[in-house]
Amino acid sequence: MTASPSATHPRTPIHPHRPRHSLWVVGALALWLATLGNLPLWRALWALPDLAGPRGLAFMAGTALFLAAALLVLLAPLAWPRLTKPLGLLCLAMAAGSSHFMLAYGVVIDPGMMTNTLQTDAREVRDLLSPALLWTLTWGLLLPGAWLLRQRLARLPWGRQLRHNLIAAGLALVAAIGLLLAGFQDLAPLMRNHKSLRYMVNPFNTVWSTARALAGPASLAPLQALGTDARVTAPLPTPPLLVLVVGETARAANFALGGYPRDTTPQLRALQATGDLTYFSNVRSCGTSTQASLPCMFSHLGREAFVDSKERFENLLDVLDHAGLAVLWVDNQSGCKGLCERVARTETRALDVPGLCQDGECFDEVMLHGLDDRIAQLDPSKRARGVVLVLHQMGSHGPAYFKRAPAAFKHFKPECESNALQQCGRESVVNAYDNSIRYTDHFLARTVAWLQQHTQPSAMLYVSDHGESLGENNLYLHGLPYALAPDEQKHVPMVAWLSPALRQARGWPANCLSAAAAQPLSHDHLFHSMLGLAGVTTQVKRAELDLFARCGAG
Repeated sequence: MTASPSATHPRTPIHPHRPRHSLWVVGALALWLATLGNLPLWRALWALPDLAGPRGLAFMAGTALFLAAALLVLLAPLAWPRLTKPLGLLCLAMAAGSSHFMLAYGVVIDPGMMTNTLQTDAREVRDLLSPALLWTLTWGLLLPGAWLLRQRLARLPWGRQLRHNLIAAGLALVAAIGLLLAGFQDLAPLMRNHKSLRYMVNPFNTVWSTARALAGPASLAPLQALGTDARVTAPLPTPPLLVLVVGETARAANFALGGYPRDTTPQLRALQATGDLTYFSNVRSCGTSTQASLPCMFSHLGREAFVDSKERFENLLDVLDHAGLAVLWVDNQSGCKGLCERVARTETRALDVPGLCQDGECFDEVMLHGLDDRIAQLDPSKRARGVVLVLHQMGSHGPAYFKRAPAAFKHFKPECESNALQQCGRESVVNAYDNSIRYTDHFLARTVAWLQQHTQPSAMLYVSDHGESLGENNLYLHGLPYALAPDEQKHVPMVAWLSPALRQARGWPANCLSAAAAQPLSHDHLFHSMLGLAGVTTQVKRAELDLFARCGAG
């Protein structure tokens, strides 16, 4: 009797780990990224009144399918066995990392935020590490990544693999277009009214913003000279000593000089009582991050023109240098963003001053340590015309606000001692932040005291680069697109202290700045006001933006 084929050749059982087509794995990855990989997006959409009710749930489901299809359009052509796993891990890492920061701090991943990320130094990275980040990386990267690495991928002839990839991409494209058209009626007004949502879609936000951030420096226009006609036309009998303090992350809402009920600025208030100090209570920043604000506030263009400009110009420091003044940038932060490349500069990160520096970080007072010696090293011919110092603070840089003030300035308690702000009570977050402002108050008063030790005419102008969100509307830190950012991230404090010797030499009355104290001002005034304070004239200076012009010609 002849055995049946099935008896002779028994069917091979399906192996639980048989090789899978790479497109199957890519499809699962796209579905994961579109759903769990976009938790911040779904949380933001769920909170919108526009999407209340069953219609909103249907829209969100359709959006998830559209994102999965759009991801497959991009990933399917790359679904080759050698590329699938590294590409998948990269996508998971981008989605998990950006999800953590969007969930924890309410930020969005736009080109400005990505530029800040690329320029972050080791100190700032250390401040951002937290158990919450580890948890997000665990469920967002390690668990799906482990599944991805365990997959055995089938290796097909390259022609067949290419055909499958292109067919899958084509079908995904048709599906994405169909889903887009079906939901366009709801999608268009949503994107128009809530523009920040476009920077919350993982991993497209990270890819797009990184590309824009990296393309920026490569496409920079040639640097154009500015203010080469600058001259000191109002010289003083004794060369002046001027200090510009660039604050970091100080928001006006927490400055007691502006009406904040907590006593965060006791030493500045004492200086104000002498009549030598003016607080400007209505100042807006150029941007909502250091990367955006710093170059803008030192520019002659003003915010609107600076943002739209395709040209690059020298900045305030260059113009002061063209006028023959000695200029020195002292940095206790992550650098000058290219502003100080053509003037003398020094950084504090290499210092190890007892009581002021620890673990590679220094409190802002360290910038006054040995400052006279650094000034003495500047060009003597320029020092004879005057000295302009720029002190770039660490200030209230978050999220580790508790690191920004020595123990003696921990006035408000309990203090959040974590960089995972969302895990602290809001009161303790505000306490830590207010302690950093109180230390800034002390640092500014110490700077004034240092100036008072010198006999020459002197002045200090302080302004923060941007503000900060401290949990309002579930937002933390800063960096939202300017049009979408709350006032807490744009309303900044500004202070001017003029020595009696400077006022006398210039012929300025003691109260000459008081009329501008409550007027609407902005970073646009900084460039022109510093030239006015230094007695510098140039064609690029605009008198209407010079705060000191109202004090007199000098």
